[in-house]
Amino acid sequence: MIGLSVPQLVLEIQTPQLDYKLLSPVIVVFAVACLGVLVEAVVPRLARLGAQAVLAFAGIVVALILTAQNWTGNPAEPVNGVGSVVVDGPTLFLWASLLVLGGLSLLLFVERTIDNGPFAPQIAALPGTDAEQEAIDAGVEHTEVFPLAMFALTGMMLFPASNDLITMFVALEVLSLPLYLLCGMARRRRLLSQESSLKYFLLGAMSSGFFLFGAALLYGYSGSFTLGEISDAISAGTNNHGLLLAGLGLLAVGLLFKVGAAPFQSWTPDVYTGAPTPITAFMAACTKIAAVGALLRVFYVGLGASRWEWQPMMAVVAVLTMVVGAVLAITQTDVKRMLAYSSIVHAGFILTAFVAAHQPLSGATEGSMTSLQAVLFYLTAYGFSTVGAFAVLTMLRDRGVEVNTLAGWSGAGRKSPLLAAVFAFFLLSFAGIPLTSGFVGKWAVFAAAWGGGYAWLVVVAVLVSVVTAFFYVRVIVSMYFGDEAEGPEIVEAGAPTKIAIGVGALVTLVLGIYPTWLLELAAKAGEFVR
Repeated sequence: MIGLSVPQLVLEIQTPQLDYKLLSPVIVVFAVACLGVLVEAVVPRLARLGAQAVLAFAGIVVALILTAQNWTGNPAEPVNGVGSVVVDGPTLFLWASLLVLGGLSLLLFVERTIDNGPFAPQIAALPGTDAEQEAIDAGVEHTEVFPLAMFALTGMMLFPASNDLITMFVALEVLSLPLYLLCGMARRRRLLSQESSLKYFLLGAMSSGFFLFGAALLYGYSGSFTLGEISDAISAGTNNHGLLLAGLGLLAVGLLFKVGAAPFQSWTPDVYTGAPTPITAFMAACTKIAAVGALLRVFYVGLGASRWEWQPMMAVVAVLTMVVGAVLAITQTDVKRMLAYSSIVHAGFILTAFVAAHQPLSGATEGSMTSLQAVLFYLTAYGFSTVGAFAVLTMLRDRGVEVNTLAGWSGAGRKSPLLAAVFAFFLLSFAGIPLTSGFVGKWAVFAAAWGGGYAWLVVVAVLVSVVTAFFYVRVIVSMYFGDEAEGPEIVEAGAPTKIAIGVGALVTLVLGIYPTWLLELAAKAGEFVR
């Protein structure tokens, strides 16, 4: 027997250093989502709505307090969570925006005064059938919309904080899968709602495939999924450049789909129109924040060294997004669908600042508007106006069915002067009229793009803004000068909807008159760190 020496393989496993205090907002939201699943299993059916609502709002408040505590420390101080999560200033700002707007959207989930709520008591039952009425009489209700929304909010918070592409992909799926279900739960126009859910699922799955394929190619280029190491590989410039360009393009497709940018915007009008209006508000405000935040982190941190290659592409996407959204919005006779195309236009405005990648360190004067600061402000301001506008849409009804046609809103100014005035105020904010948050938001993104050397893109954006004013003003003219429509009525909403509308209008006004405080918070957030 000949003795053989077997080499010993020694693995050194380093214990990850986790700062649970900084990660606590995401942990709290995820824990609330899990507890919400338990509530569905153990709490009596008639008590579930109250229990779920209290649990969800309590979780959001606690998470918001924890985020504020982390912010008051040092928002520019990053924490590395298992090498995949970075909590820096922009992350904390985005988390705060997501939590506030998520809570505002959940108020619409609670509404039961209007048509017994926005969600079907039993999705499998056809509207108006005996089976649906039996479900209503039995108190059957889809209260699982609350834990689903909290799971989606968890993914939204993790998405822009991810420091590697695998974690970002997981976050993308965590935020998307609950939304696919929520889009198909409308009480009225059930088939349209289920169609929107299926379309969103199919197109969303395809976009996730693009994202994952792009991540694989970038791994082949850099040997890492971590954004910082991808940036180092690009700076070294010793690898296959074709892999970089292909991975960059495919990754952009997956992210731009969630942003709702052209030519990947086709899902937006169908999904926004078919989904229950509270879900539409939740998606329009919060999903856009999460998606843009992830887009900023990937391209500023991971792909910043190749900005000269992706900036021309993104500039074309920005122009295409603004033009396609504005032109198609003009042709719409459905107000909800028009607001969907409006969200596409606003995605284009956001991309004008994103493309510039403008920072003071690049030669700008001190105190000038940076791209990141402008985008953070725009996302927050747009979110409040969006939730308020969609909340208003829930109040115009014809025999219990939500009326979204332009003809249905004709003469609404005489039916309810106050509600019409608030809706007109939101529309004017979308148009960028002074004394609204929309005006300051557009000024911010245009100033950042101009400072970054994209004056021609600002000119295009200003011209598109003039076009968009047409379809916003058209709705206002119809409300105040059109003949009063027969049939549709503005119903009395409950306290949750009124609070959502009131808060949205108040913040839109305050940010239009005194935006400095939010701009300063966005500036204090600093820049993304590796």
